[in-house]
Amino acid sequence: LYPMCHQISITMDSFFFLKPMLASQNHTLQQATDWSWMLEFLKGMVKPVAATAVVFLAVALSFYQKLGLELEMVVAILRAFIQLSIIGFVLQFIFNQDNAGWILLAYLFMVIVAGYTAGQRAKNVPRGKYVAGVSILTGTAVTMFVLVVLSVFPFTPRYIIPIAGMMVGNAMTVTGVTMKRLREDIKTQMNLVETALALGATPREATHEQVKRAVILALSPVVDNTKTVGLISLPGAMTGLIMGGASPLEAIQLQIVVMNMLIGAATLSSIMATYLCWPAFFTKAYQLQTKVFLT
Repeated sequence: LYPMCHQISITMDSFFFLKPMLASQNHTLQQATDWSWMLEFLKGMVKPVAATAVVFLAVALSFYQKLGLELEMVVAILRAFIQLSIIGFVLQFIFNQDNAGWILLAYLFMVIVAGYTAGQRAKNVPRGKYVAGVSILTGTAVTMFVLVVLSVFPFTPRYIIPIAGMMVGNAMTVTGVTMKRLREDIKTQMNLVETALALGATPREATHEQVKRAVILALSPVVDNTKTVGLISLPGAMTGLIMGGASPLEAIQLQIVVMNMLIGAATLSSIMATYLCWPAFFTKAYQLQTKVFLT
């Protein structure tokens, strides 16, 4: 009798142990076969599709004025629809995962794309894509680390990925402009730079004015936008929060944080780009790489 009771006890324990697992599997199966989210998504796309009416107006005006931009406009809108829809599904998947690895993967993907794009802008800078990528990674990673340590944002996908996207996009533009302008300034003032080097100046000292102008030019739009924020137009993050139902006071708090982090990340990325450009512009003997400035 004892062995039989013991076996029944084990069987019952196994049943209660497996019951949550079976329930979880059933829930997952229901989610996999539930397409209500797709219906909700399609219903929500009615307004974006309706908004294309203004695009058709722009296409008609382009055709009437013979600008030749009709096809490019249509392709741009189609790409925007497809790209944003895909990223929406990807973000929905990542937000549902409790794994920091997905955050880092999404962040690195954004940095790689941004580095490639900024490097293309400064295509005459040797190893431009590498310089841009490392600069953007450094500037945004340091800024994000400080924000997380200070508990400004929690380290969750819902916060980090959108914040990282704003910082990376802004740093991409600033880094590309910095690299391109620095090379152009050194090219036009090669005699001054070579004279300073001949007098014993280091590459940093010889190109101080060129670096200064490049960084100031790249950061000027970011600084000017920060100066006039809320006076000329409402920023995107603030507008999105208000339209989403948040109070204006809550929206401005987040927007202030956003403006601060954009300036911080952009400045770090821009300055880092100037440091990383020097090995491509100068030899180990502190001489200009003239072949870099021939084109």
